[in-house]
Amino acid sequence: MTANLWVSAGTFSHCVAEKVAFVLLNQVDLVLTAVAASLGLYELNPVIRNLLAVPGLLLVIKGAVPLLIAWLAPGRLLLPAISFLFLVVAWNIKEILMSLV
Repeated sequence: MTANLWVSAGTFSHCVAEKVAFVLLNQVDLVLTAVAASLGLYELNPVIRNLLAVPGLLLVIKGAVPLLIAWLAPGRLLLPAISFLFLVVAWNIKEILMSLV
């Protein structure tokens, strides 16, 4: 059972949809965070809030780290994170739209 769990670790050959969804949702979150910050909204995550002052480092962390996680983790272990990221993206969209009204 444990061997089956780690079959996809280190490759994108298994659970591709989950891995792509995880990476794309992270990128959408990054874009929405940048849009929200440019509109003057407050970032709730203290780590990302501090990284907004260093855009290059923010791009590396929000770009490379999710890619590394998706590369190493089996796709089904990403499902809770994908669900959470979907909620974060929905929240960001709601907040941006509310600020525009």
